[in-house]
Amino acid sequence: MADESPSTISPKTIVRDYHHAWTSGDVDRAMSFVADDVFCRAPGVDLRGKEAYREFIAGFAPMLTGITDIADFADDNRVALFYYPETATTATAPAAEFFTVSGGLICESVLIFDRLSYGPPDQDEPHEID
Repeated sequence: MADESPSTISPKTIVRDYHHAWTSGDVDRAMSFVADDVFCRAPGVDLRGKEAYREFIAGFAPMLTGITDIADFADDNRVALFYYPETATTATAPAAEFFTVSGGLICESVLIFDRLSYGPPDQDEPHEID
């Protein structure tokens, strides 16, 4: 994003740069692509504002051990990403994000993932099904 103004950068590039930053552990850089009044709908929580969003992302980013991209799609100012976030406990639970970009910043995000896949492993004995 060095010498380009936000209006000349495509929404897809903004989202891809944001995604690469936070999945590489650089949450501060990731937040440079996010509007102050961002709204994010995630499983179990609605996040309002950049600080709440930063806290949410910063809580998960250190758990990442890798990322495998599946696909991305763009339609004007809306961008969808599909990927496998890999952690010590899971590498096969896909995630999807749907972003809206306005004024060169991410202003809205819908994040979809299976929360149970990222929780602690079940400590119970295996159960047999009759």
